[in-house]
Amino acid sequence: MSTDFHDAHLRHWDDAEHLLSRARLANADHLYGLSAECGLKQLMVKFGMPVRGDGTPTDKQDRVHANEVWQRYQAYASGPAIAHYQLPPINPFSNWRVEQRYFPQSLFSQLTVDSHKIGALQVRGLIDRARLDGILP
Repeated sequence: MSTDFHDAHLRHWDDAEHLLSRARLANADHLYGLSAECGLKQLMVKFGMPVRGDGTPTDKQDRVHANEVWQRYQAYASGPAIAHYQLPPINPFSNWRVEQRYFPQSLFSQLTVDSHKIGALQVRGLIDRARLDGILP
């Protein structure tokens, strides 16, 4: 199997939207984080992140989840050619953890999910721009 950050980004977004429409906050929240993570990693690859033959990042610093990839992305999205691919400095996923998949549903609020959805939307905007610019297919 091979890593496909683009497919994962889209799939997690679609599933998060489906779950949110059914008030399934815990899993929607988790998938918004994964969607953002995969979208940023897709761009990081295009901006020079080294990956193995199967597509996984070679550098351990790049094998992080949504709460850490926001800052890591900045290392690859620098320079005048990609200046318009910057993220806002505030990381909306700073309170998101992959371990939350084990947490009870009662700990997830609409406010938290909305914040993470906004963060995932910011990433989707970068992906859309990269597609329009011809950086991504």
